[in-house]
Amino acid sequence: MTRKRFHGLKRVKFRMTWNKYNLYNLSRLTPTKKGVSTFFQQKWASKSATRAYHGEQIREKQWQRMFTSRLNAVIPMDYKYLAEHDGSEFAAGRGSGKDQDPSHRQRQPQQIPYMAMTYAPMERRLDVAIFRALFASSVRQARQFVTHGNAKVNGKKMPYPGYLLNPGDMFQVEPERVLFATGKEKPQSQIAEGRDLRKKKRAINVRRHETRKAARGAAAKKAANKPATAKAEKQSTMPQKLAGEDLFELEIRKQRRADMQELIKQVTSIMDNKKSAPGAKKKQELRAIVKDIRSTMASIKRKPLDELEASVADLVSRLSTTSGNHKPSPKKRSTSESESTAPPTDESSSLASAEKKMEKKVQKARNSLMIKRQNQVDESKPYATPWQPRDYMSAFAFIPRYLEVNQKICSAVYLRHPVARPGYGEVPTPFHPDQSQLAFNWYLRRR
Repeated sequence: MTRKRFHGLKRVKFRMTWNKYNLYNLSRLTPTKKGVSTFFQQKWASKSATRAYHGEQIREKQWQRMFTSRLNAVIPMDYKYLAEHDGSEFAAGRGSGKDQDPSHRQRQPQQIPYMAMTYAPMERRLDVAIFRALFASSVRQARQFVTHGNAKVNGKKMPYPGYLLNPGDMFQVEPERVLFATGKEKPQSQIAEGRDLRKKKRAINVRRHETRKAARGAAAKKAANKPATAKAEKQSTMPQKLAGEDLFELEIRKQRRADMQELIKQVTSIMDNKKSAPGAKKKQELRAIVKDIRSTMASIKRKPLDELEASVADLVSRLSTTSGNHKPSPKKRSTSESESTAPPTDESSSLASAEKKMEKKVQKARNSLMIKRQNQVDESKPYATPWQPRDYMSAFAFIPRYLEVNQKICSAVYLRHPVARPGYGEVPTPFHPDQSQLAFNWYLRRR
């Protein structure tokens, strides 16, 4: 027995997917025939058509337990009209032949599509909400994301696709999964390159494993063949090695450590001097010097002697300049300041314009480099790179009002339960309210 196609073209069934055949079936949808079939047949056909879209991934018994006859709606009430009238104007002149002035006729309010809210409890499910937020290309893929641990609710991993969201719950999906679900398929060239890349990585891992295994085997053999007196020989040779080291270098390092400790004492004495206390800026410089001294002391055994001598000399010069500098008087102006205030010449203006042009070129190169980094080609990704939206996505790219979605971090907030308003039902459905009413009557009979 052959398996039926999910997107069948003979028997039209509209599904919760972004498939191109599904989009073709949407154009072929027809309402339930009322003149030929009985009322029972109309209800069953409407139930079958609507259930193929709303929650086809769950069992019928599970949906029957979720079904409720209470349909949420919002009734707009004009407070000004209620304050001015009491309803008696509808009976004014009734039966007397009095014609109503057409200018005073009120506009008829739009009807509220209550029956479009038949499958409103289904919108609370986590997998359906992920599909509605455009984080998956089908509700079955959203269900897979949840069961594989790629979805979180309020910061905690939620592995149950049937979890019912409450108003205020925030759910999110891994960004890589969203890019895979909504991105275009990889071309054959990228698929081949990705296959070669995986083969190379696999070969590198195998070689690394073999070398580590061989090294462990060699170490085990060496340890087994090593005589028992190896430890004693090692202990006997240690003093000779230490004696053979350059003692002069060790003495120099010890002396430099003592010098740096003396520098720290000088800095603390300067900062603790209450008679001539240093200013705030001077204290910051002294603290920076102490920090550099301690970092140099931490690496005193690893640094070469030349670098150590240079760093100590630099610290001494910095301390001498910091402890002996004075603020210049504001009245006197140096020659450099007077030269800077002189009017610019033609050469300086040409140099400034050249610098500006160079800065623009550098900024342009940085922007292009950033764009390349953001849209780089990566064959290891399961989707086409640079990322592009998948085909036929625009026909299904809408977000209902009861969700607040942030596409940058792939998270959304379930604001409230969907409701019906005048002329609008917040449950997205491709079916007419009459067809939803027949499905509602089918389940209402079985409560």
